[in-house]
Amino acid sequence: MYGNTLVLIMGEAKRRKNLGIPPRKNNEDIKFPKLNKKAVQQKVRSTLYKYPIIPLLFYGAAILILIGGLFFAFKSLNIA
Repeated sequence: MYGNTLVLIMGEAKRRKNLGIPPRKNNEDIKFPKLNKKAVQQKVRSTLYKYPIIPLLFYGAAILILIGGLFFAFKSLNIA
């Protein structure tokens, strides 16, 4: 029983070695695009200065979610 499971669990490198196949060639590393942190910060700040209601909406939504979560917890646990 255990002898067969070792074959199934074997990794690709060991399997290639046992079959006599050379190791797989590594592809080039994935290059992620560079983000200009200053430009993103400037864009976010300009948007927030242009629409000052956005932070209030986020805070309001967070408070409503917290109140709703408390209400759901009290209702489901029959605390009240």
